[in-house]
Amino acid sequence: MTLYALAYATAAALACWESGRLKNARIWALAPARTRYRIAANVLTPVVALSWSVLLIPPAVSLARSATMPSLDSLRLPLAAMTVSVAHAVLGFAVGCWVPRIIATPILAVADWVVVAFTRAVLPYWPRHVSGQFGSIGFGEVPELVTVVVPVLLAGGIAVGLMILWLPRGWRVLRVAVAVAVAASGALGAYRTAADWPAAPPLTTGNVVMECAGSSPRMCVPEFNARHLPQVQRDTAEALRVLRAAGATSAKPRLITDGYVNGRHQKPSTDTVWRMMLTRPVPRGDAVYQVVVRALRFHCKEVDVRTAHSVWLWAAMKTGQEKAYQMRREQEGLNPAGRQVEKQVRADVARVLATPQTEQSKWIKRTLATCKANTS
Repeated sequence: MTLYALAYATAAALACWESGRLKNARIWALAPARTRYRIAANVLTPVVALSWSVLLIPPAVSLARSATMPSLDSLRLPLAAMTVSVAHAVLGFAVGCWVPRIIATPILAVADWVVVAFTRAVLPYWPRHVSGQFGSIGFGEVPELVTVVVPVLLAGGIAVGLMILWLPRGWRVLRVAVAVAVAASGALGAYRTAADWPAAPPLTTGNVVMECAGSSPRMCVPEFNARHLPQVQRDTAEALRVLRAAGATSAKPRLITDGYVNGRHQKPSTDTVWRMMLTRPVPRGDAVYQVVVRALRFHCKEVDVRTAHSVWLWAAMKTGQEKAYQMRREQEGLNPAGRQVEKQVRADVARVLATPQTEQSKWIKRTLATCKANTS
């Protein structure tokens, strides 16, 4: 995300320098053996290649280190940024034709970087969307085509307008009018398209290959967690059966799926379809415990710590998830007060587990409803 502005500034500044070099050498005053476009393309090729390397080398190294092949969806942003880099190079080349390169190059480098990079810190949001300063993309998220077209429309429209001014034939006034019309159309089209977008541009979510296993409930996780899935699904089904038999829940989800793949646009769960963050818990070993906690519904929004942890520890011990409960508590951090509460919680649960199953069922139902009784 931090390299987009750097790549654009690199393209614009170096193109400006190369353009000034041609101007100082009086290339444009010589008898033309090649078109201006061909000459400009020759000098801009290494400039564009360098700006592309700024965009491509860091992710390529990351992909190589993780032994990951890029998908077609993952190429959408790099290709758009590469196109915008070419447009910035054209802009820099045009500036170098008119302003001395010693003056223009450093100013253009800083100005281009600032204008693009600082769009992330301004309101409204549309400047960041049209600038080519793409934001972070979450797991399972892919920018829609309109998201990558908008910055190309703005920068590309201006670049094409500048190139029209170089046409060797036609009235100068007509060329200027057409160039202004093309540049203005690109800028206006980009603005009108992105004006109402929120901080996040249009994205598609759930773009992850999933693996599913079992039934009642059927569980689905990303394919890289598939090796853990059969055991997790069996343990989950058994844990829910134990909780239902104990009277702790009546939940009987048809499907439990990993909601992490939906990125920032989370879909709500229903009684039969549970969407939970399972990508990390599955290999970590506490996914079943997360489902157990999800199945236990208190009758109010706020529950005191001792009551909540007593319910969770009881359920964890009934379903064989005590290690996962302890791991969760350690992740939360236990200060002296927390350790004292945990000691009380374990004493409470030990007393409950020592009672017959019917008494435990009465206790869990009463405890889950305690807060409702206190607020009525």
